Amino acid sequence: MFTVEQRDALREHVIRLAEEDERVVAGALVGSLAVDGGDRFSDVDLTFGIADLVQVADVLDDWTHTLIVELDAVQLAELERGPTTYRVFLLPDALQLDLSMTPAAQFRSAGPRFRLLFGETAAGESETPVTGDLFIATPAVARDIFGWGVIYALHTRACIERGRVWQAEHYVGAVRDHALSLACLRQGLPAVQARSYDDLADDTLARFEDAHVGAVEPGALRTALAAAVLALMREGTEARVPDAHVVTERLAELH
Repeated sequence: MFTVEQRDALREHVIRLAEEDERVVAGALVGSLAVDGGDRFSDVDLTFGIADLVQVADVLDDWTHTLIVELDAVQLAELERGPTTYRVFLLPDALQLDLSMTPAAQFRSAGPRFRLLFGETAAGESETPVTGDLFIATPAVARDIFGWGVIYALHTRACIERGRVWQAEHYVGAVRDHALSLACLRQGLPAVQARSYDDLADDTLARFEDAHVGAVEPGALRTALAAAVLALMREGTEARVPDAHVVTERLAELH
């Protein structure tokens, strides 16, 4: 697992990348590290305001290339919420980077866990934070399913270590469901709303026998997480998801 020193180095590297890019006019640290320093398991979550007349997608694409070349990053997922685009990356030693960008005219704090690092936020009051959905909508595409499954696996590990066992139980189920959805795609079955889980081949379902949480306590949660992650890695590899083998190596301690 990553060290606090590695996490701090990543944060500073990305901030320097922003300061050297004239298209970036503001930046902020968000999440737990923005308010109380986080803990041993906190990831890096940074957001940036992009200059007028510049396409956010162009900056994100350029940065993605840089992160892959310079830091051996793997892109896990992308999400659009309002004017903001998020990309999530996995770096060596299972270090997660949540990167988001917003047009400068709409770059504002969306909640209390926001610390401006440079530049300015847009004039006007901050928009009311979106309450959020029960689950993040994920296209029935192998790469997206796999990437979100990996993100949930990392969340699960952090929740277990923080003693948030019910939240961890929820995320174990999410990892297992994403692996089962990949299996459905592989076997030519509908991969939405668990409609085809019971139609999967017996040998496939056997992979998931240990992926159910036997008790809401750390030991049982770790056992179920290991089984769910192992199933997810197998399905990602069989689906030929790009970089699945790299992700498998980086999550070795979880399965």
